[in-house]
Amino acid sequence: ERSGTERSGTGKSGTGKPGTGKPAQPGTFVLSGGTVVDENAARAADVVVRGGVIVEIGPRGEVARPAGATVLDAQGCLVTPGLVDLHTHLREPGGEEAETIQTGARAAAMGGYTAVVAMPNTEPAMDCASVVRYVLERARGACCEVAPSGSITLGRKGTALTEMAEMAALGVRIFTDDGAGVADASLMRRAMEYATGVGAVIADHCEEPSLAGKGCMNEGAVSSALGLPGRPAVSEEVMVLRDIALARATGARLHLLHLSAEASVAAVRLAKAAGVAVTAEVAPHHLVLVDEELRSYQTVFKVNPPLRTGADVAALRAALADGAIDAVATDHAPHPPEAKDVAFCDAAPGMVGLETALAVLLTELVDEKAIDALVHLSGEVAFRGNPEGIVNILGAMSWRPSRIAGLWPRHGGPLEVGAPANLCVIDPARRWRVEPAEFASRSRNTPFAGRELVGRVRHTIFNGDPVVVAEEAQR
Repeated sequence: ERSGTERSGTGKSGTGKPGTGKPAQPGTFVLSGGTVVDENAARAADVVVRGGVIVEIGPRGEVARPAGATVLDAQGCLVTPGLVDLHTHLREPGGEEAETIQTGARAAAMGGYTAVVAMPNTEPAMDCASVVRYVLERARGACCEVAPSGSITLGRKGTALTEMAEMAALGVRIFTDDGAGVADASLMRRAMEYATGVGAVIADHCEEPSLAGKGCMNEGAVSSALGLPGRPAVSEEVMVLRDIALARATGARLHLLHLSAEASVAAVRLAKAAGVAVTAEVAPHHLVLVDEELRSYQTVFKVNPPLRTGADVAALRAALADGAIDAVATDHAPHPPEAKDVAFCDAAPGMVGLETALAVLLTELVDEKAIDALVHLSGEVAFRGNPEGIVNILGAMSWRPSRIAGLWPRHGGPLEVGAPANLCVIDPARRWRVEPAEFASRSRNTPFAGRELVGRVRHTIFNGDPVVVAEEAQR
């Protein structure tokens, strides 16, 4: 079922739910009435898609509609390159009770993603060519592109390197033992050298295990008050500093996963200034939630690295704004109910995020006036440098992660004639309430249940196929 979940709705701002009805003739359609935004410019324009590619972009309301084409309403919306998630747990193989490649891809499409990087902490781990081939085969016909990552060490056990070249030959561009850092510095150095030789990126989960210990939340005043063991921010900082030093020594491309601490982003900022080839990501929950949330003992707030302090959140937001952090990645981590319905310290860490990430950021980080200025744009505005506000958020969720993952310009590239039609249409004024029971994901472990958010995806176009369409937004 390539149209996502079995939902329907009006597609109008402020009412209903996003629909998944598909146009009668998906081969040729017009996205009408929107504002096209990519990394170069914003312009009031209509977009014509035929045969999987963009065939025309012209001034809003002035584009001739091909005979028989379906019109998809984008009025009041932003038409952007599809979102790209650098950090998605699809659980398959081995954890299908929480998620499958197909259900995770549907969830991604509902959230505006046209590509996701699947993390390798599956069972068995994605540590060899045969498992990568399995994932690629299972991803055929999915609602978005699924790009497997490969693990750095066999079984993610941190003792022996994988055959990266064999996985790289299948298209793997990111290697990580996500869920655990590579504690052995000598092994990580060799991994970086090996990855450089096959043109890949090393991505690390930065927590030094002897410092993180068995902590289940941020170490600080709140953990002391609650009597829960803490994971100190310095456990992340130490690993970040070590990895940066190794990347400088080897010339490797290093990507730092889900940073959460003020000191970590300070280190990244200095490394970039020194010319180290390092990029970094932050998860939406680390931008908007703090450790005070855990006073409720609700396990939906348990995540690794843990939610930290208000000072850390402020530092992460500043780093996202000034470019020290390159990307927002969901760290979508689905779990079945029994993994969360236990004592806090025994609960599995992680949150689902594919269907809420964009809306959370639009609600919490973007000024409504800035959004209105784009939506009501009548001409064209070219971007220079690092745009602020919503364009920076889109860059962090689309074109910058796409480059890190080696998916650019197929995903995240400029919207121009001849470009692949991997698109996302966002209604930034749409108000909606998070109802986990309606998720396309198999899992419901979200900390945002019941919250009202502003901004929602109206349409998602993958390889020219409208995989998510608001039913009453087509004619």
